[in-house]
Amino acid sequence: MDYYGFWQMLLEEISAAPKNGERRIVTFNDARQYAGALSQWKTLKAKRPGLRKVQISPLIRAFFVPAAGIGRLMNRFADVLYIEEDIRIQIHAAPGEKSGTAMMPWGVKAIHAPQAWSRSTGVHVKIGVIDTGADYRHPDLRHSLASGVNLLHRGMLPLDDNGHGTHIAGTLAAAGGTRGMMGVAPRALLYPVKAFDHSGSAYVSDIVLGIDWCVQNRIDIINMSFGMKTRSKALHDVVIKAYRAGIAIVASSGNDGKRGGDYPARYPETIAVGAVDKRHRVASFSNRGPYIDVYGPGESIPSCWLREGYKEMSGTSMATSHVTGAAALLLGLRPGLTPRELKLLLRRSSSPVLLRKGQRRASLGGGAADALRLLRAGARAKRGSSANV
Repeated sequence: MDYYGFWQMLLEEISAAPKNGERRIVTFNDARQYAGALSQWKTLKAKRPGLRKVQISPLIRAFFVPAAGIGRLMNRFADVLYIEEDIRIQIHAAPGEKSGTAMMPWGVKAIHAPQAWSRSTGVHVKIGVIDTGADYRHPDLRHSLASGVNLLHRGMLPLDDNGHGTHIAGTLAAAGGTRGMMGVAPRALLYPVKAFDHSGSAYVSDIVLGIDWCVQNRIDIINMSFGMKTRSKALHDVVIKAYRAGIAIVASSGNDGKRGGDYPARYPETIAVGAVDKRHRVASFSNRGPYIDVYGPGESIPSCWLREGYKEMSGTSMATSHVTGAAALLLGLRPGLTPRELKLLLRRSSSPVLLRKGQRRASLGGGAADALRLLRAGARAKRGSSANV
């Protein structure tokens, strides 16, 4: 393959492309050809500033490039490349009401997290939160946040300019004590991965880079409270890589109130989450179906917000953070669990959800998350595996 010609052609098109134009994900089918293109890129980018706009994911052998020039690339290198659109993804939450305090939110109590804290608080568990960032000044999150990464502005802290990521972080691991809010796993350590902008929007390539970062930094579990309607080969590839690296991904199913749901939750390598309301029924807005692994509290959830505040929000985003938190409690006790084992334990330990009129249990998928039952199931499974040795 002519690697110099590949980058020269792309550089010509990048120079003529609009500043904020569309992007594409270029994946090499052969690892050796990717290595050759990567080596040439590293050599050229020092002399050709335009090539610095290109980002890479070694995990899936991909380059993220402006859409301009892709037609010419395909004509010349169609036999060695796979090219897909870099699609926009949205967070899974609806705007809520400002609230004065959160204290012990109903969802944290509903999954029996406080009763589980005598066994595990999630200590030493590293949670990657791919979202809008986090409010590092919030008193309830001060001891829960690690540095993370800002994919939109490299070198800067992943500060939240939307609020969604801070809300997720609060449910996961707030540790405000008696004066503030308590999350599901208050001793877990959160690594915010800022991939979403102030409007709650990101590209697939940002998510790929976020998962890539989590794998490189040996994160234990990833919370992904967002989704899109269409499949992405690049996103699925990187999810598979994380799964094989032993990192569980917990993903929200979406808020369309339909059977079916969004990606990446529909990929079999993720733990797909739906939402229940305060009456322990599947929330009216939640997607549902046999592919749902577990449901979590998602209606009117109070949690941390920007400027040291609190806010109620609804969505499968909120449900996902409850499930990730419960999983972190289990990983605190059993750090060697594989993503598959974690998913099976979440499903087996869930409690039945109440049916709405006309619903059939088989059409809903899994049951509702219960942190205490999960820890007990994990302990039983450990004893069983020890007995078999």
